[in-house]
Amino acid sequence: MTAMTPAGDFRTSYRADMALFPTRNTRLAVLLGLALLALLPLPSVARQYLENGGGLAQSYDDFLALFDIGRYGLGLLIQIGFLGIAALGLNILVGFTGQISIGHAAFFGVGAFSSAWLHEHGLPVLVCIPLAGVMTTVVGIVFGLPAARLKGLYLAIATLAAQFIIEDFFARAQWFTGGVAGRGTEPPALLGFSFDREETYFYVVLVAVVLMFAAAANLMRTRDGRALIAVRDHYLSAEMMGINLAYYRTLSFGIASFYAGIGGALYAHYLQFVSVEAFNIGFSIQFLGMVIIGGLGSISGSLMGAAFMVVLPEVVQLGADAIAGGPVDQALKLGANISFLRDMVVGAVIILFLVFEPDGLAHRWRLTKAYWKLYPYSH
Repeated sequence: MTAMTPAGDFRTSYRADMALFPTRNTRLAVLLGLALLALLPLPSVARQYLENGGGLAQSYDDFLALFDIGRYGLGLLIQIGFLGIAALGLNILVGFTGQISIGHAAFFGVGAFSSAWLHEHGLPVLVCIPLAGVMTTVVGIVFGLPAARLKGLYLAIATLAAQFIIEDFFARAQWFTGGVAGRGTEPPALLGFSFDREETYFYVVLVAVVLMFAAAANLMRTRDGRALIAVRDHYLSAEMMGINLAYYRTLSFGIASFYAGIGGALYAHYLQFVSVEAFNIGFSIQFLGMVIIGGLGSISGSLMGAAFMVVLPEVVQLGADAIAGGPVDQALKLGANISFLRDMVVGAVIILFLVFEPDGLAHRWRLTKAYWKLYPYSH
């Protein structure tokens, strides 16, 4: 008799079940995606070299223009990067631990101001960024300690209070934030090279995204990560198993704050200016939208949700600009009100998305992969 090859996806160990890359193709796809991302700024750099008299033929410029997404496109990717890092922190708190926070933008602002403040006191930017994450973690734990005893609506109100307390601190602590005038800062530099343009700062954010998302993925494979999920799924059963609920709820606030601080620091050194008004309650709601749209309890979904929230307003704005002054604009007599269509359409799209895809983009991506994996026998 010939040996029969088993059909299906069999995993005989917990290590295999929790592998970051379950298949060789998955690992290759991730590596290929990172390689393509690393190549994105190169056409723009090459075209600038051509414009500055690099001596390349015009045909090379035409060829590079096909792959050049420009500073505008790189700027959008940079925004997706640092917002995705902050959204991942909120997803660890909300999606993996089952807590709620309506004050995430405030912790994002703590990271931004902390990094700018540290740099003003002489520390290099690349040192300020992780230290800002640590400082934000301390603030997050301070507000997480009382919140560890709360849940549901009471926890939401507690985090809302944290949002307003930190906002008020930003407005009054002129020594730290610059007050209503804001605080300026500088881009990172390494060995005399300054990452002061989108083509170079993109790599700073890309490295940060890879490190932070890899750390989160590995966290969920550890005992602490499984404890966080247990607290979310059934906190009474988790407590009976010996899991300290207060400790892990506070830990999740600290981790979420650390990620928010790193994202805020990257935001500050990208804009090179931090304003007190930027970190309001509306920004916190946007972070919640990123997590819900991307998918609760999904690491990759955090980045998908950030991309959705960054790209959608730009697409709507392009549509609004296209119809401005045209027949539709004249027929409806929108005039100056056309600018308000952007917020209305974005809100409507988000509502429709939550109605028809409540599990988020990550869930839809998993279904799509499963469909093509079984094609043409998928049902």
